[in-house]
Amino acid sequence: MSTTITTHAGDRSIILTETELDPYVTHASTRRWLTGPGLPGDSGVLSFAGLCRDGLRTVGDSTGDPGDRLAAELRGQLVIGELLGPGGLEAESVLLDGATGEISTTYFLHDRPDLMDRRALAPSLRTLLRFAEATDELAGLRGQFASYAGRYGPQAVAEASRHLLAVFEEGADGAPAPFWRMAALIRPLALVAGRAGQSGLALDLPPRLLDQEFGRREVVRFEEVDFPATLTHEPTRRFLREAGLPEDGFLFTLDTDVPLATLAAYCADRPDSDDPPRLPPRAAHLIRLGHLVEDNSLVVDGETGAVLNWSEPEGRLHPLNTDVSTLAFTLWLLHREQAIDEESGHELTTDTYDQLAMTMLQVLSTVDPTGTAAGGEGRHYWTEAFLDEAGGVLESPTGAR
Repeated sequence: MSTTITTHAGDRSIILTETELDPYVTHASTRRWLTGPGLPGDSGVLSFAGLCRDGLRTVGDSTGDPGDRLAAELRGQLVIGELLGPGGLEAESVLLDGATGEISTTYFLHDRPDLMDRRALAPSLRTLLRFAEATDELAGLRGQFASYAGRYGPQAVAEASRHLLAVFEEGADGAPAPFWRMAALIRPLALVAGRAGQSGLALDLPPRLLDQEFGRREVVRFEEVDFPATLTHEPTRRFLREAGLPEDGFLFTLDTDVPLATLAAYCADRPDSDDPPRLPPRAAHLIRLGHLVEDNSLVVDGETGAVLNWSEPEGRLHPLNTDVSTLAFTLWLLHREQAIDEESGHELTTDTYDQLAMTMLQVLSTVDPTGTAAGGEGRHYWTEAFLDEAGGVLESPTGAR
């Protein structure tokens, strides 16, 4: 089934004809929307590319429903698009109820359609697009969020969060779906750090941000004597002296017992050095900052300031963060999300952990594209950790399963 794509003043819109909607969509206002303003061709939250390619199709048609195992409530739902995940990560499909106009999501499990279910997303197509547009405006600091351009810090985060949540609550009679609530609570966290480059690093973190989040005694600041000679990247040295890093970032623990060592020196001084691991190239220029879980080390390139994950079992380096400023942001983001989860009674991690993980990765990719650049073939420690629902790293400690 073909679908019409029209252009109005440079904006691509996806328009369906009355014939294309029959017999799938009977809801009057939804029919008017799909044949009128239509669906946006571009969105940072949603993609309707599949609709252009395949036209309207039911979940039953899309799965083939082998053995009639698909739940009856899902079989006739219409597949109109998908939620976008960072870096090409698999995301949920967006469904339309042709009789009521309600919007929901599902994951396609072609081998086990009996395990598929759906989750509410929006009461109508119009509301869905309004929410997506507001989220895009926040990301681009335009439209109703244009006044936040050039502002950063905890106050900007709090105000933007209240603003976005008010939009969602107004459009859903005070009860937006969990996906939008977590968007309002998590996506504005990207505004905590500036990008002016005054620090010489990717981010300009507000003074004492880490102290306020972790507690001053939990943040370690280094002295010149702690730095090996091969740490020549001055912005990194200055950040470690003045801002520091949390000693225990949950998924990362600093080395604080001895001065920072190069990866080569660290491996040479270990008790089991008779059987040393395979070192990467330029190991004398890689400074080990601390320990990541499962035999991984966090190292910083002393010349460029790039932050890397060294997998000891593999003997390989993988990109982790752009620099120490985005590393600090990542640790702050994880700690802040856990605090929000605790404050909300664990609503972020109850039944919607996967959506929370995607939202967190969207925020992280906005601030630091390292994980997105790695792509599906590359390994990225934070992406794997956030998506690990069994590990539950996004859950606050008291909410752990």
